[in-house]
Amino acid sequence: MNKRTGDPLLQINGLSRAFSNGKDKLQVLQSVSLDACEGEFIAIIGPSGCGKSTFFNILAGLISPDEGNIMLDGKKVPHLRGRMAYMQQKDLLLPWRNTLDNAILGMEIQGRHKRSAREQARELLKIFGLEGFEEHYPQELSGGMRQRVALMRTILCKKDILLLDEPFGALDAMTRGIMQRWLLKVWGQFGPSVLLVTHDVEEALILADRIYVMTSRPGSIKGSLQVSFERPRRITQADMVDCKKYLLELLEEEIMVGQP
Repeated sequence: MNKRTGDPLLQINGLSRAFSNGKDKLQVLQSVSLDACEGEFIAIIGPSGCGKSTFFNILAGLISPDEGNIMLDGKKVPHLRGRMAYMQQKDLLLPWRNTLDNAILGMEIQGRHKRSAREQARELLKIFGLEGFEEHYPQELSGGMRQRVALMRTILCKKDILLLDEPFGALDAMTRGIMQRWLLKVWGQFGPSVLLVTHDVEEALILADRIYVMTSRPGSIKGSLQVSFERPRRITQADMVDCKKYLLELLEEEIMVGQP
């Protein structure tokens, strides 16, 4: 079911960012604008190097934009820090912490007592398919299980917005498919707004309510697509095939623009 209802929770208006290296200036983002409603699943796709990760770093407050603004609940904010959790492609698990203690790291940073955080995390182990692995260390887990620990850590932060920067990009196709189903299950249960960056058009179509397509650098929004099909979706459905063709055509135009 599509969750796009009411006024946007998040509005991004004209974000631009350039980086300087001596006399040279590299414009990475140019007037990026998009919005997301409460509980909506948004996917962002675009050519390599179009500024998707820079965009997320601005939202996370790691860098500042040169122009533009961020509106949250109708109020201008400098970033989403405090209202969002950020999951990157690498799981970033600490090798000296077991599954349970890696999962509660975000809560500890927020000031939660370790004992209370562990009790809360234990309640979610079954949901994330990690029951029986709470004492295992990262090197004892498969790639998919490590990503589930990272996703559990992100969810336990209990934020309104999740920023997911290609979280499954390093996984094989079968494991990635399993993780996509896990993500939809967790999203359906906990209901955050999700912004997902992905290079995978099929992943975007399977997961998202709405897909934004970015141009080649400097990145801006080229177009968007509403995906109203019921979940679970199959990429072989006729309507999904048509959507995939449309998105690939948009991307191919930008890839050709970016060629030397």
